[in-house]
Amino acid sequence: MSTPHIDRAFILAAGMGKRLRPHTDTMPKPMVPVAGKAMIDHTLDRLVAYGVHDVTVNLHYRATQLEQHLGQRHAPRLTFSFEQTLLDTGGGMNKALYTMGNQPFFAFSGDTLWEDGVSGDALTRMASLWDDSKMDLLLLLQPVTSMTLTGGVGDYDFLPNGQIVRSTAQTGTHMWTSVRIVHPRLFDNAPSGPFSFLQLMDKAQANGRLFGLEHDGAWHHISTPADLASVEAHLAATGGSISPTNPVYPPAHPTA
Repeated sequence: MSTPHIDRAFILAAGMGKRLRPHTDTMPKPMVPVAGKAMIDHTLDRLVAYGVHDVTVNLHYRATQLEQHLGQRHAPRLTFSFEQTLLDTGGGMNKALYTMGNQPFFAFSGDTLWEDGVSGDALTRMASLWDDSKMDLLLLLQPVTSMTLTGGVGDYDFLPNGQIVRSTAQTGTHMWTSVRIVHPRLFDNAPSGPFSFLQLMDKAQANGRLFGLEHDGAWHHISTPADLASVEAHLAATGGSISPTNPVYPPAHPTA
């Protein structure tokens, strides 16, 4: 099986980020800086380093501010999907699904931050595992036992064949990182309007087409100001890298 090259991605950046106030009183959550760079730029730099050329970003809260900030980039090519009314994680992606073509694509939350482990680049590992014949959705999962900086929730358990099952009691061994590969066919017969992407995750599981990959590096779930402070202190102390060493977009504090 040849490894597909995935050259498109979707970033969910429309949310209000209420739990991260007061940081998000003046900027959208994806623009909050970590290690001197907006969270969303860490993800975009990783995507460019991997080889993704086109990224769609959905916008709602402080949309103009985020669009102007991202307009400073010279890569990747960006398409913006504005939501006058929030469409939730599934509806927002469904609205702009046409920009993904009919091929699998990466998808992330706008606040996703991770450090690669000894096995190398997480995006390359995911693409190498992807099997179009049996997967509609592949999730990058973090062992709950490794969640020492920020709180961990047991979202999923692995089956021996690599499939994963959601723990409705949240007692699973792994937490979902929001990093995923999605095939557009997963949205077949999806509802119109707002809906949660969780519905599609459960659909893929019911169809036996939901798989997972364990991340062997650090993943940071920044939900509150305390989480942010903890991660900043960790990165300062360890020199951990959440962006390529030679990013195509220079580190900078977000514009106001």
